[in-house]
Amino acid sequence: MKKVAIIMGSDSDLPIVEKAIQVLKQYQVPFEVHVYSAHRTPEEARNFALNARKNNIGVIIAAAGKAAHLAGAIAANTTLPVIGIPIKSSTLDGLDALLSTVQMPSGVPVATVAIDGAENSAILAIQMLAINDEALCEKLEEAKKENERKVLEKNEKILEKYN
Repeated sequence: MKKVAIIMGSDSDLPIVEKAIQVLKQYQVPFEVHVYSAHRTPEEARNFALNARKNNIGVIIAAAGKAAHLAGAIAANTTLPVIGIPIKSSTLDGLDALLSTVQMPSGVPVATVAIDGAENSAILAIQMLAINDEALCEKLEEAKKENERKVLEKNEKILEKYN
């Protein structure tokens, strides 16, 4: 199975990124985690992206706050799918990171999840890998059924209480 690479612009992003790590562990998807900055370590970030495919990476998740150019810088240097996680920082509540991540020029796509949306980034990465992995697809289907069961259970409690 291909790995998911998670790159964060700073180790201060780790509390958010750990949510993606937990999802990948839950689905038993192999992953690796790095700290590279689009601005402070541009060559390292570029080299990672250029070599990701030959290093058995299937999807890259890039988390960054503020200017949040990391996902775009990675996407500029690979043909692998890149998922951006805009990280909420002290300025603008993460809106700056969201806009920096989602507003990519034509030809350099970055799939972008919600501000601090690490869990969905991992699920999206798993869905991408599941295109060619039936066992992984089955795990995703089971998770959707479990989510449905939980919501219907909550509905029953509300119905009992108010109807």
